[in-house]
Amino acid sequence: MDWKHDEFTLTDDQNRIDLEEVCNLLRGTYWAEKRAREAIRKSVRHSLSFAILHGKKLVGFARVITDRATVGYLCDFVIASKFRARGLGRWMLAQILDHPDLQGCRIDLFTRDAQEFYHGFGFGPHLFTSMVRYPDGDGERNSQ
Repeated sequence: MDWKHDEFTLTDDQNRIDLEEVCNLLRGTYWAEKRAREAIRKSVRHSLSFAILHGKKLVGFARVITDRATVGYLCDFVIASKFRARGLGRWMLAQILDHPDLQGCRIDLFTRDAQEFYHGFGFGPHLFTSMVRYPDGDGERNSQ
């Protein structure tokens, strides 16, 4: 599926998502700066992935891990710094939440610093205690 907004295109077509550009965007984040290229490749392939394209250049990315029936986990939501403050994040999130494959799904997310942004879309604290299990030796646990 494709959506248009001015000179930008949002797509969920994995064939149009440039893996190297996704890796470059994610390396600039606190949560994925050390994530291996192969892990990024597998995560994009096995998720409902979204890319904002400016021409053919990827300038935004997000993915939802989902069963497409009951639950989704929104993650890796990032806009290239040069393209921030243009409303692209809000536009992308609105399209993601309206995606036909996510209707009826509870959407979870974790964020260290963007609560206000997500709150505007109806996100709030989980009703129950959130728990997590990290793989042995996973450095992400220490960077959160």
